[in-house]
Amino acid sequence: MSEQDSRPTVTRIGSYGVIEDGGKMLLCRLSENVRKYQGWWTLPGGGLEFGEHPEEGMIREVEEETGLIVRATSLLGINSFTIAGEQDDFHSIQIIYSTEVVGGELRNEIDGTTDLCQWHAPDSLESISVVELVERAIEYSKGGDI
Repeated sequence: MSEQDSRPTVTRIGSYGVIEDGGKMLLCRLSENVRKYQGWWTLPGGGLEFGEHPEEGMIREVEEETGLIVRATSLLGINSFTIAGEQDDFHSIQIIYSTEVVGGELRNEIDGTTDLCQWHAPDSLESISVVELVERAIEYSKGGDI
């Protein structure tokens, strides 16, 4: 058995929403409460609870992080990546939905994985740090391969 085969593994399935308004995309800044990428921008969303449907998880996570109530309009795509860690290997599966806002009021999350929500125009994304998930969501929104 190889060293990699004997290392513990962690798989995390998350569900995320693309929220657009007037040509801008809503992004959330990762807080100091996360292990990596503090201060980087991501899509609202997060990890699924055991037995939770991905669409329901996305709706719950978006409301927790932004205060907005959304409904999924379509499945945009799935992003998957692995990271070799110091103690375990990590596999992330990210399910991305396009959404429509149906209620709520925009606010920032308190003491969570994000600390600020802001609308960003596509041309402003080059001047901020965004996680790969944002880039993939934009690609999928333009009709890129799932």
